[in-house]
Amino acid sequence: MRKISAAAIRDAIAQMCVEANKNLPSDLVGILKNAHAEEPDALAAGILGDLLENEKAAREMDLPVCQDTGMAVVFADIGRDVHIAGGAFEEAVNAGVAQGYAAGYLRCSVVSDPFERVNTGDNTPAVIHVRIVEGDRLTLTVAPKGFGSENMSAIKMFLPTATKAEVVDFVVDTVREAGGNPCPPCVLGVGIGGDFESCALMAKRALCLPADSCGGAEKRCREMEKEIVDKANRLGIGPQGFGGRTTVLYANILTAPTHIAGLPVAVNVGCHVNRHVTKTL
Repeated sequence: MRKISAAAIRDAIAQMCVEANKNLPSDLVGILKNAHAEEPDALAAGILGDLLENEKAAREMDLPVCQDTGMAVVFADIGRDVHIAGGAFEEAVNAGVAQGYAAGYLRCSVVSDPFERVNTGDNTPAVIHVRIVEGDRLTLTVAPKGFGSENMSAIKMFLPTATKAEVVDFVVDTVREAGGNPCPPCVLGVGIGGDFESCALMAKRALCLPADSCGGAEKRCREMEKEIVDKANRLGIGPQGFGGRTTVLYANILTAPTHIAGLPVAVNVGCHVNRHVTKTL
């Protein structure tokens, strides 16, 4: 049994909240640079250039890359041989979020009640997803999620007779209906299978996969990801909705077994600052 202190978890989460909001994943920056170089539309290319300048300025000036510093989503894979000492896990995570958002001067956007709309003042509580895995390590992923893109996400409970083409069209239609609202170019996380809530969770997890990943580890998923990106980029929405070829940067699909009577599909839309950072304790 390996002990990890609640204080260490708190401090790691605090640091990760700041890092995720100020430094974009390197693979995402690389794809943005490629899109900028290959975008044929002058206005769209100019906007992509501005996005890259914004990323550089945030990194060099130690500032958040976006004013919406998101709702803190935390994924935790806890080894079954880990013992958390000195406090409860959830309390440590929320203490870390509060600490990080205060220390990093990050915008607090969480309200305590969906109708009363009173700000909690420290961006807590976080949205926490826990899995128990083998080993004696704790792997944390912090993924701040802005709601310009989150609001454009969608779920559909297909009949089991639905075809791959219908699933692809649903994902592309989600992008079409979103238009410029999610600050494109977008990243798409897609969950296929499971049930109502698990396919949505897969879609959120898919946003945290590497840009060149095929979450389903299948040729079919890789082909679907490419088809989704190709079709979405023919919509003409473009960067920030001003037209052009670059509407979606990449898509990741995760799949799971499902019930014989259904085929759930969820699309979690991420904006061009698809923020996430992972650390193992």
